[in-house]
Amino acid sequence: MVLTRDRKSFLTSNWADFIIVIVFLALLLLLKTFSLSPGFARFLKIPKPAPLGNIYIVVCQIYIAASLFLKITYLNRVVANIRLSPPWIVILTFVSIIALGTLLLSLPKSTAPGKETTFLNALFTATSATCVTGLTVVDTGSHFSLMGQIIILCLVQIGGLGLMTFTSFFALILGREFGIKDRVLLRDIFDYTSPGMVTRLILSILGITFLIETIGAFLLYIQFLPQIGDSSFCLYSAIFHSISAFCNAGFSLYQDSFTKYEAHLGINLTMASLIIMGGLGFTVLINLLHWRPSRFKRKGKSLTVQSKLVLIVTSLLIGIGALFLLIGERDGVLKDLPLERRLLGAFFQSITARTAGFNTLNIANLTNFSAFLLIILMFIGASPGSTGGGVKTSTFAILLLTINSMARGKSRVEIFKRTIPQIVIYQALCVAILALGWISISTLLLSLTENAPFINILFEEFSAFGTVGLSRGITPHLTSVGKIVIILTMLVGRIGPLTLALAIGGRKVSEPYKYPEEKIMIG
Repeated sequence: MVLTRDRKSFLTSNWADFIIVIVFLALLLLLKTFSLSPGFARFLKIPKPAPLGNIYIVVCQIYIAASLFLKITYLNRVVANIRLSPPWIVILTFVSIIALGTLLLSLPKSTAPGKETTFLNALFTATSATCVTGLTVVDTGSHFSLMGQIIILCLVQIGGLGLMTFTSFFALILGREFGIKDRVLLRDIFDYTSPGMVTRLILSILGITFLIETIGAFLLYIQFLPQIGDSSFCLYSAIFHSISAFCNAGFSLYQDSFTKYEAHLGINLTMASLIIMGGLGFTVLINLLHWRPSRFKRKGKSLTVQSKLVLIVTSLLIGIGALFLLIGERDGVLKDLPLERRLLGAFFQSITARTAGFNTLNIANLTNFSAFLLIILMFIGASPGSTGGGVKTSTFAILLLTINSMARGKSRVEIFKRTIPQIVIYQALCVAILALGWISISTLLLSLTENAPFINILFEEFSAFGTVGLSRGITPHLTSVGKIVIILTMLVGRIGPLTLALAIGGRKVSEPYKYPEEKIMIG
């Protein structure tokens, strides 16, 4: 500010930094009062005033953290100037978050007293949180301290929405404008049509996220309170599980996940609603907010083909999954439960199996039929542009529609009086084949390194790829090589096999000519 010529415009563009500096200086001036005043200590209900040095360190830490946070909002501009394709940017941002999360979880204060976190376990947990998977090699609630749990929660929130979404949102809040490069980059990352509408999309995504998570936390709080009793832990637990559920992460503060709430209708429905909304995809949620029935068409937009497809496939998967679980566990874990609890358990597990990872049933005791059913649901996963993983519901639908068109002798794939572009069909085939290829190789490696039944190994691999987080009990017992394989699988599952292939394959190649066609026998 001293060196600049136009101080007014400088302060206008850096007002947030200016406020932080002023607050920091004010706190330094008041340090003596804070540390020595008995009246202030009584006001805060502190038995004795804190030492001056401790308060000084805390004030400095807050200042450094706030200053770094403001600098992060410039990340988009830095990334836009780097000559990397959007797939590589997505991969590098996830890898960067995982690296930072690993370092933070390796800190002694991130671990509960008497516990120790190895580097590999910290890396595994950071990857699981950033990729919103939920697989854990140590118990989240007892192994990590409050600081460690908050770090995990931040990784879940950032990983669920994406680092670029967060930095863009706070840059907008702080009044920092996007250039053409920034908008084009964000358009490519979000797979959106218009660069000019990207800022509105970002604000809508964050607004919807925080609104749903706040409502979810409130509903969970009023239902947890009679069960837990401690209002402060109850509030913390409600916030933690609301974010974890909406981000389809599956992390829980309870060692047995939600098995103790297996018969609680309200908690089951609240968690299920959060999971479904997080798994639909933000473009579908935004479309639903603006949608009106046909007789009110002038006042709102109609549902897009993707929204219709996602809603139909999601509903069918939940219904069919619940029905088959009831059949598969009629003599299993649901055998001794009354009808209403059997229906609730099957319904909740059918929803969480696709990406969320919470469980009210004992997954290790499921029959092979039910375990393989969950494997299929985990492979399909959530919807595009959501917080979940898997090959996605729309990919699964496109593959089924393609088979249906071929069986009926059609050369085009059509749905809802619309024709699906050929490139979309190619992408769906690539995603499915690459996903099955990665899972096959990883499962082969795990079969060599892990001493466990094959169904448990296969279940673990599909759970990691689908970023689900369900396990049949082998996660804490994985070997070092097994943990590395699962770490890579979680990363590939969250980024997407097609994104990874596009990043490795490079830029699109122009095709100025076409060779003559010749048929090849199939089948």
